[in-house]
Amino acid sequence: MLSETANALVRLLLAPACAACHEPLVRPLDGAVCAACWTAVPRLTPPLCDLCGDSLPPSTGPFRVCLRCLEAPPGFEAARSAGVYAGSLRAAIHAFKFERRRTLAAPLAALMSAAGADVLADADAVVPVPLHPWRAVHRGFNQSDDLARHLGLPVWRILRRSRHGPPQSRLSGRDRRSNVERAFARRFLLSMATGGPPADRLRRSTVVLIDDVMTTGATLDACSRVLAEAGVGSVRALTAARALTPRHASHPRSRLPSTVRHR
Repeated sequence: MLSETANALVRLLLAPACAACHEPLVRPLDGAVCAACWTAVPRLTPPLCDLCGDSLPPSTGPFRVCLRCLEAPPGFEAARSAGVYAGSLRAAIHAFKFERRRTLAAPLAALMSAAGADVLADADAVVPVPLHPWRAVHRGFNQSDDLARHLGLPVWRILRRSRHGPPQSRLSGRDRRSNVERAFARRFLLSMATGGPPADRLRRSTVVLIDDVMTTGATLDACSRVLAEAGVGSVRALTAARALTPRHASHPRSRLPSTVRHR
């Protein structure tokens, strides 16, 4: 009863709107996005690429690997996402990231935990994809770090972005890969001070990279290769959303090259 009264009072005094659909919130104290919009989050449904988690056509054969991963196997072992970067999920991420609605980190991370249970299982830690320091100052926070802190695993901040470039969202697929080339560097000297592991534990670990959106996977791939060079045993990835590749570009071939690894 007290909760209903408090929600009614907030509705009357502030009239807050849902950050996704912009309709008045019936229960504003429950969060910045309404229950209907969370229910409407567009989900990723099988078949999915075993490596990057992209959607595949229903006619997929026994080898569930998309064309992009066949042509250029990623540095990570497997990637999963909570949903499609569209509709209410895209709106929620934009509110979280650009409008600084940081209370959305917890419900977004809950979606990620459910969708990525297999990549989080037996992992030693999560590693947030870093922002360049100047962008972090401008935004006021790192959205990947906020998500990582709600996933129930130790957070290892062992990557730093060494080059400041344009946001990935403004670039084409080819330019995304060029933009992240040499953009990440190991931060071993600071690992202990920032909550990272001793070097010997890092070399035996299984980690999960965390980011808000996966498009081509260029950023996650670059981070994965840096961690692999550092001796990390296994690198996986988990994002709140992913932009789907057009079906004609994601259709798997009939044979799987020996270079592609399976979990």
